[in-house]
Amino acid sequence: MLLRACLLALLACAHASAAGISKVTVTATELVLHVDAPASGLRLVEIAPYETNASAGKVVVRQMISAAPVRLPRFDGARDRLYSGFVAARVAGEAREAVGAIRFAEGLDILSRNCEPHPAPASKKGLQVQMVDDALTLGIRHCTLNFPLGSLIQLEPQPDSLKWEMDGRTYYFSRRYLDSQPVKRLSDAGVVVNLILLHYLGRAEVDAFMRHPRCDPAPPNRLTAFNTVTPDGLRHYQAAIEFLADRYSGTNATNGRVWGYIVGNEVNAHWEWYNLGPATRAEVVADYLRTVRVTHTAVRKASAHARVYLSLTHYWDRVMRSGPLRSCEGRGLIDDFNRLAQAGGDFDWHLAHHPYPENLFEPRTWLDQQPTPREDTPKITFKNLEVLDAYFRRPDLLYQGRPRRIILSEQGFHCPDKPDGELWQAAAYCFAWKKVQSLTGIDALILHRHVDHRHEGGLNLGLWMRKPDSIATPDKPRKIYEAFKAAGTPEETATFRFALPVIGLTEWP
Repeated sequence: MLLRACLLALLACAHASAAGISKVTVTATELVLHVDAPASGLRLVEIAPYETNASAGKVVVRQMISAAPVRLPRFDGARDRLYSGFVAARVAGEAREAVGAIRFAEGLDILSRNCEPHPAPASKKGLQVQMVDDALTLGIRHCTLNFPLGSLIQLEPQPDSLKWEMDGRTYYFSRRYLDSQPVKRLSDAGVVVNLILLHYLGRAEVDAFMRHPRCDPAPPNRLTAFNTVTPDGLRHYQAAIEFLADRYSGTNATNGRVWGYIVGNEVNAHWEWYNLGPATRAEVVADYLRTVRVTHTAVRKASAHARVYLSLTHYWDRVMRSGPLRSCEGRGLIDDFNRLAQAGGDFDWHLAHHPYPENLFEPRTWLDQQPTPREDTPKITFKNLEVLDAYFRRPDLLYQGRPRRIILSEQGFHCPDKPDGELWQAAAYCFAWKKVQSLTGIDALILHRHVDHRHEGGLNLGLWMRKPDSIATPDKPRKIYEAFKAAGTPEETATFRFALPVIGLTEWP
């Protein structure tokens, strides 16, 4: 696995004139491998997502004799080959030498059971929801829900089990856990629901296959990278995502709708929030790409327009103080991910960004010093958010000629324990809201948090204060609550007016 990034980079750079697979397309029953002019003795090899070289795969064509497309049955018995990669290879002694890049199927939306378009709410207002009734009163149109897969997975059938059949195996999932989620209440009210897919360590029997083999248990957050490295880890993850996508994004809306699947959390801060041990940026990208592609394939089988998102911190062209083996540049991760994804068969991934202020304890993000208007800015916060919007319009980052979509899926503003603390926090939300309204590439501003939380490192990010001696029981709303409620309504202008002198403006840009 340590060499996967280098392998993929070499495959991506294979010269264009070399024989190999140029594209993989699909029908309901076949995979069609489009092949460049073959060299004598070239073979075609099928590779599982966790396999890294041609020698590990299964030969599906022993001797190519023409450049005509090669058609393979989509199903090998009960197994769906849609997740497989394919590569041309020549025999080199006892090994096989890859010729060209490993290619995965593209254009999966033609297989989707549900072709309903992605919703486009009139408002960008969003919240990480704790109290559903209050959130709806506030007029939200977007939300994120933390979704730990370990709470969903059951290893044996239980009285409340829901079943999912995949590749000839049966998987079980907890109806009780799903019933505890507010997906239906929110989506029935017109809210675009996004799930943040996570795995917290703590259930040893599930950790045995869900924990990434390189995960280091030292960080306190207990969040592992998803294990799509081993056959067991891959199949359990794949089954869970297929089940969720079918339930919430397929043809039956009875259980509510999910329109976004965010893979992991803040992957460019991988040591703390998506742990796969010490890892270079190249290793993080190669590992994350595999998992995101698997997620995208599972979601596309159910829905043509539900979205799969990468998750990044506000660090853009700088690593964190933890160093380059525990964090990486967001910009570099995006660029490397994009290049490798295109080399293996492009797909429509999108970005869930977290543009917190440069100092999480200072809400006045307009005072940030590190953000600049340049592409190589160390950080992207609300002060220079237009840099991110512009970056995603670069021709090399477009998908089918259109910019990938951006949601701001987690960010908040601390309320300092000072006389003007509530004023600064509320003004910061007004500043952020106005900035997001001006950027057409950003679909949602999803505020974190609804209520202060005791275990958030001393930060007070909530619309609501928490009750003393509680973890997150709401006590009373802050000034930011009224600003949040007014955002996107006829009351916005009057309600936001207080923020102008706080920020140092006479009118909104």
